Amino acid sequence: MKVPFVDLQALHSEIEQELREVFDRVLSNSTFVLGPEVERFEKEFATYIGSAHCVAVNTGTAAIHLALAALGVGAGDEVITVPHTFIATAEAITAVGARPVFIDIDPISFTMDPTLLEVAITSRTRAIIPVHLYGQVADMDPILEIANSHGIPVIEDACQAHGAQYKGRKAGVLGIAGCFSFYPGKNLGALGEGGAVTTDDADLARRIRMWRDHGSSKKYEHQFPGLNMRMEGLQGGVLSVKLKHLDRWNDQRRHAASEYAKALAGSDITIPAEMAYGRHVYHLYVIQSDHRDNLRHQLAEAGIESGLHYPIPLHLQEAYRSLGYRAGDFPMTEKVKSRILSLPMYPGVSPEAVAKVAAGLLEGCHVNQG
Repeated sequence: MKVPFVDLQALHSEIEQELREVFDRVLSNSTFVLGPEVERFEKEFATYIGSAHCVAVNTGTAAIHLALAALGVGAGDEVITVPHTFIATAEAITAVGARPVFIDIDPISFTMDPTLLEVAITSRTRAIIPVHLYGQVADMDPILEIANSHGIPVIEDACQAHGAQYKGRKAGVLGIAGCFSFYPGKNLGALGEGGAVTTDDADLARRIRMWRDHGSSKKYEHQFPGLNMRMEGLQGGVLSVKLKHLDRWNDQRRHAASEYAKALAGSDITIPAEMAYGRHVYHLYVIQSDHRDNLRHQLAEAGIESGLHYPIPLHLQEAYRSLGYRAGDFPMTEKVKSRILSLPMYPGVSPEAVAKVAAGLLEGCHVNQG
C-alpha cells in the first residue's frame, strides 16, 4: 500500500456532484471573475471566521500584499515576521517596498516568539506579521499587547490555519486583518489559486477591495494605481461548497494526529505539540528527529510520501541575502530545519495508512539505534 502525502482525489470524490453544479452555474451565468459566487463566499467565510468583512483575492500572497498596501506600508518601512515560513510571507513585504525584519520562533509551537518582539521594533516598524504555522495559531495576546503599546498593526498570516482557534476565537479575527490562502492542498482549498483577507475594519476592507481591482470601486473610475488580484467566480463557488465541510475535515485531521501521537508514543521522535491556548487544525503534521533524512528515506522505501516544511529558512535564502542575515542569527529556526519531517495528513487518511507510516518511522528508529 502506497501512502500519498495528500489525496485530493479522494477529498473531491465525496463532493463531486456539488462541484459539478458550481461549474454548470458559473458556465451558465458567465461570471468568471468576482460576481455572485465570490460575493456569497465572502459573506459565508466572514460569518465562519467571525469577522465583519471578507475580501476574496487570487492568492494568499496577494492577501498579505494587499493588507500591507491598504495599511499604507511601503518603501523605507519595516515589517517584523519570522524566518521559518513559506517565502510568500516575506515576498508580500518586499512587494510593497518594505524590508522584512525576522525574529526567531518559539521552540515548541514553531510560531513567533513574543519575548523577542519588543527589541526588534524600531521607528520604521509599520506592521507585525505572526505566522500561524502548520495549523497552529501563534501566541497572540503578548504579540498584540506589545504591538498595541507601540501603535503597530498586526496582520495574521493565517494561510495554514483555516478554522484554527486561539482562546476560543478563530484565526483571522485576532489582528487588524487575517490573510488566508486557498491553495488546493490547504485545509480549505480551491480548485486552483485563491486567497482572502478578513477584517472588522470597514475602511480597510474598502481599500483592499479597491487595491485588488485596479484602484477602483466603480468601473473605469480609478482613485489610485492598484493591482489585478481578483478571485475567479469558479473558485468562489468551489470554496462555498467546501466551507460546509471544513469543520468535519478538520476533525478528521485532528483524529489522524491523535492516532499518530499514540502510535509514536515512547519513541525518540518528537511529535507536534498542541498549545494549551489553542485548537490545532493540522494543516501539516510535522515531527522532529535527529535522524530526519534517514527516516525520510525509510518511508520512501516503503512507498510513503513525506515533505520538508521548510528546509532553508528565509534569512539563508539567496533571495534575501541583501538583508544581511547570517547563519547563527536565528538558532531555533536553524535547529529545527534539519530535524523536521511532514507526514501524510489529509481528511480521510485511513487508520491503515497512519499505522503504516508509524511502523515505517519506528522501524527507522530501530535501524538508527542499531
